[in-house]
Amino acid sequence: MNKSPKGRAPLIGVLAMQGAFVEHLRALEAAGAKTRLVRTREDIEGLDGIVIPGGESTTMTMLMERVGLLGPLREAIAGGLATLATCAGMIVLAKDITDGMADQQGLGLLDVRVRRNGYGRQVDSFEVPLRIEGMNGHEFPGVFIRSPLVERAGRVDVVATYDGHPVAVRQDRILALCFHPELTDDLRLHREFIRMAASGGPR
Repeated sequence: MNKSPKGRAPLIGVLAMQGAFVEHLRALEAAGAKTRLVRTREDIEGLDGIVIPGGESTTMTMLMERVGLLGPLREAIAGGLATLATCAGMIVLAKDITDGMADQQGLGLLDVRVRRNGYGRQVDSFEVPLRIEGMNGHEFPGVFIRSPLVERAGRVDVVATYDGHPVAVRQDRILALCFHPELTDDLRLHREFIRMAASGGPR
């Protein structure tokens, strides 16, 4: 875990195994962060935070395991590395996956149970305004594309819900979302994550 010196933009890594990592890079840079693609264990060194993007959770974990990144990333996040996980990223982090593959590996750090594609297939994608804690009542555009459904929230703070289910949760220095903030022009959640990463500790 690193604390950014005053006046230095935090360095945020974006896991680039597969999925929507380019969109996160653009949003983070527009919000004032420095960025780095993360594809090896060495890429974790010196980061203030990391984003685990949307994509295909089983493919991401398989590729991380193949290059020896899964264990080091788990250790870094468990040790306090600020983490933003979106859509499939939440599945990768989850302790329990209702419909996971028999041999599916994950990070197992976020105390939730999720169901993959719980909001439907690609054709069922939708956008809905969300009220997120800390945003002074201003709604955020929640873009749901093959998103996971949170079936159980354990030792987490629920910061947004939709249709009676959590869609945004915080646990220590992890912010996990069922939706895709990187597919909107609204940078507030990326800015919030950058502040979390720069703080060097939980808010």
